[in-house]
Amino acid sequence: MVLAGTGINLCLGVLYAWSVYALALQQQWGWTATMASVPYSIAALCFSLFMIPAGRIFDRKGPRLVEFIAATCAGSGMVLAGLTTSFPGVMLGFGLLVGTAMAFGYVAPGPTAVRWFRPHMRGLVTGLVVAGFGLAALVWAPITAGLVATVGIRKAFVLEGAVFFALIALLGLVLSPPPPGTVPLGRPGHEDAASGRAGVRRDFTPGEMVRTPQFWSLLVCFALSSSAGLMIIGHLAKIAQVQAGIGWGYVPVALLAVANGGGRVLTGWLSDRLGRTNTMLLVFGLQAANMFLFGHYTTPVTLLAGSLVCGLGYGAVLTLFPLTTWDFFGLKYAGSNYGLVTPGWGFGALVGPIVAGRVFDLSGSYQPAYLIAALLLLLAVALTALTRPPAARD
Repeated sequence: MVLAGTGINLCLGVLYAWSVYALALQQQWGWTATMASVPYSIAALCFSLFMIPAGRIFDRKGPRLVEFIAATCAGSGMVLAGLTTSFPGVMLGFGLLVGTAMAFGYVAPGPTAVRWFRPHMRGLVTGLVVAGFGLAALVWAPITAGLVATVGIRKAFVLEGAVFFALIALLGLVLSPPPPGTVPLGRPGHEDAASGRAGVRRDFTPGEMVRTPQFWSLLVCFALSSSAGLMIIGHLAKIAQVQAGIGWGYVPVALLAVANGGGRVLTGWLSDRLGRTNTMLLVFGLQAANMFLFGHYTTPVTLLAGSLVCGLGYGAVLTLFPLTTWDFFGLKYAGSNYGLVTPGWGFGALVGPIVAGRVFDLSGSYQPAYLIAALLLLLAVALTALTRPPAARD
């Protein structure tokens, strides 16, 4: 289950290789930085919004149906983007359809896998599953760069779409919940340090969850903390070119992907020991400091180092928020509940990359965008420090 989920997310994480496409669209099709940011931001927004219906379908019908929907949308969306020559066509294909595929594909692997394990392993298992999404750019950034250089943007979209359809559809058949009576893997009776409980807290329905202040806190913090990483991921190839003179933009994108994937696993393991809140405070603070300094990374070495820190911090966010949602509100409605939290990430994806693109188009520099992202992260630190788990109830 863990390997299948990681493989599915490895396909869906093509979102994080978008900066390679964005750079090619600017160089070959004459798009502005703002235009090249829009399909990426629409895909991320659709990802977050369609997590709500995807979560409901997953909770009712299981993982295989949502994965087939994901495979169909991913394949058709990439092919449509490749067959069009217009800005609206790429927005519809990559932005709407691939973004929808990400929602339906992403919603199932994590909650399906963690149900096979005891609570004290939940962070590590979730980190391993979602690491595929973060590591995707390590695979797809160089492949995309090579395809764009040899066969062009249009064929690159089409070829990758065919691969995504086949892999997601096949791996989705592997996913299934544990049969009744299955003994979860892990040490019996081990304390769940992350959530501070050994027993099981009452499962909140989606309607009950949205009436708690903890839900709204998670939603806002997700938006604040994800904007910095999404900003850098969406523009890194361009940032590397204009800020540090790096012409091989896919290399920092791939290195950031390694940190993104590794940060998800590391943070999942660490949060099982330190607790979710403590880990969030550590991650958000480190990311804020990095964003304050990002404008000073003007050499290849410093830019690559800053990108690695950014990848670690951003990857942590994508592990911590589903884990915290499940700790706070239970696993019975895991898909629906996390689906309602995910629009916070989508808002961060809508704001961060587009603001950065607009700032660069107006000033020729990303520096003001870095400062905005750093301030948003400090707000996330303050709000996280004030948020406590809901009181345990029967």
